[in-house]
Amino acid sequence: MAGFKFPELEQLERIIERFGDKAHTQIIERINYKDVEFPIHCVTLGSTQPDVPVLAFFGGVHGLEKIGSEVILSYMETISQLLDWDEEFLTRLEKSRLVFMPLVNPVGVYLGTRSNGNGVDLMRNSPVEGVGATRIYSGQFITPHLPWYRGDVLNMEKEALALCRVVDQQLFSSPLSIALDLHSGFGIKDRLWFPYASRKTPFAFIAETLALKALFDRCYQHHIYKIEPMCLEYVISGDLWDYLFDEFMQRFADGRLFLPLTLEMGSWLWLRKNPTHLFSRHGLFHPLLPHRQQRVFRRHFMLFDFLHRSLLYPVNWTLLDYQERAAYTNKAQGLWYEQSTR
Repeated sequence: MAGFKFPELEQLERIIERFGDKAHTQIIERINYKDVEFPIHCVTLGSTQPDVPVLAFFGGVHGLEKIGSEVILSYMETISQLLDWDEEFLTRLEKSRLVFMPLVNPVGVYLGTRSNGNGVDLMRNSPVEGVGATRIYSGQFITPHLPWYRGDVLNMEKEALALCRVVDQQLFSSPLSIALDLHSGFGIKDRLWFPYASRKTPFAFIAETLALKALFDRCYQHHIYKIEPMCLEYVISGDLWDYLFDEFMQRFADGRLFLPLTLEMGSWLWLRKNPTHLFSRHGLFHPLLPHRQQRVFRRHFMLFDFLHRSLLYPVNWTLLDYQERAAYTNKAQGLWYEQSTR
């Protein structure tokens, strides 16, 4: 049976229809699960030139954390309305590209499971090995019946490879790109994580990342995010963004900048406000009450807008001279990495 639908996919296809010829839409993979076909859509808006900056949104890598998909779909709904009248936004799109992949793991979103239909945790599925990653949540090869199963890391899952293809085709070709992967389920504070998840060492663009953080802090002094490398919270194996960043660094040494970010929405706050979340499959990862869902939908749009504008006007955080780079690097070492070795 083909053409199977579920609410998030139906919403995405309605948005795609509303975009019409203003967007380019491609089914980049089809996932078969129990004789049902689930498409993975990629939607792009803006310039098709390879040298424009790119901002890409990814959601639903962990199907149980479907709030990430829903936030992206809500943002796409907003954009579909802006395209009718907002000339400033249209001008932005002439000089940039937005990429949306809101349902990376459609079977997982449909089933309400962290893993895909094969029981594989896609964010543990790459061949990257975590340094000192000994906990079961860091990734395990024991059985797909337990969480965090890594699967065959030398033959990655179709969903993981589809995400990698989109990043390769849409972001690696750009001189400046940011990927934002939306998740939920850790802590009571929303976090913006950057590489590495697999080791407690600075990644190549730590100076630019701190410069971007400084710009964000200056412009939005009361923002809600804790910005840090993921390894400060825990170290894992198989992280797709570590894998893609290492691939990027091996292939490109021509001044391009690729910044993969993970927005980890702190769902423990929802649990603290409403303990009945404990009795729902989605309760630890998804706000259950409609007014809380709506609050989550709108609270991150400021961040999305900032990231888009920071790509269009990057002089304050990417064009660092030698002294500025050294200063930001030293400050980042003290802010993030010295504490991780204490």
